[in-house]
Amino acid sequence: MELIWQGIAKAFEIVFGLDADVWTITWLSIKISGAATFISLVLGIPPGIALALLRFPGRSVAVALVNTGMGLPPVVVGLFVSIFLWRSGPLGFLELIYTPTAMIVAQVIIAFPIVAGLTMASFQTLDPKLSLQLLGIGASKPQLLWLLCKEARLPLLAAVMAGFGGVISEVGASMMVGGNIKDQTRVLTTATVLETGKGNFDVAIALGLILLALTFGINFCLTHIQQREQLRWPRPL
Repeated sequence: MELIWQGIAKAFEIVFGLDADVWTITWLSIKISGAATFISLVLGIPPGIALALLRFPGRSVAVALVNTGMGLPPVVVGLFVSIFLWRSGPLGFLELIYTPTAMIVAQVIIAFPIVAGLTMASFQTLDPKLSLQLLGIGASKPQLLWLLCKEARLPLLAAVMAGFGGVISEVGASMMVGGNIKDQTRVLTTATVLETGKGNFDVAIALGLILLALTFGINFCLTHIQQREQLRWPRPL
C-alpha cells in the first residue's frame, strides 16, 4: 500500500509540477490514439453498416472475420505490421518502422474490427420495419442511411469509446512497431513498461494513474453525451 501511495504522490508531483517529459508522452498518446480512433471510425463504420443491412455471398465469412478481429491480440498485429514495415519487408521503402505513423497503422488495425463489429450490432438492433417506413414516406437511400445513423447514434458512441479504449491502453503493438523512442514514439503505456522494468515503480504508478485519468476523462465526456441524448428520447407511458 505504501508503494501505491508513493505512486499517487508522484503522479501529483509530475502533473502539477508540469514535468515536460510526461506532458510530451501524454500529448503523443492522445495524438496517436486519437488519430487511430478517427481513422478506424472512417474505415470501420461503413463496412459495419453494410454487414448489418445488406445480404451478399460471403457475408457470414465477413461477419466471422470481424468478430474474430474484435479479439485480435495486439502483439500479433504488432508482429505483422513490423514484418511489413521492416527495412527488408514489402513496405520497408516507406521507412515507417519506429515512427508514430507505424503506431497509428497498428492501432487502426486493432480498432477497425471493434468499430465495425459494434456498428454492425447497433444497426442490427434497429426495428427492421423502420427502413420500410422511411422508404414508404419517400426517403431517398442517402436520407435513409442518415436517418438510420441518427437512430443508432447512441450505440455508435459506444463503438467510439470501445475503439479508443482498445488503442489507448494497448502496449504490445506500440512497443513493437514504435520502439519506445524518447520524444518520438514513447507513449504512456510503453513508458509505464519501461519504468517498471527499471524498478521505478512510483513513476510507473504515476504514469498508469495519468493514463487511467485520461481514459476516464474522455470516456466520461462521451458517456455524458450518450446519456444526455438518451434522456431526450420520449419515454413510454
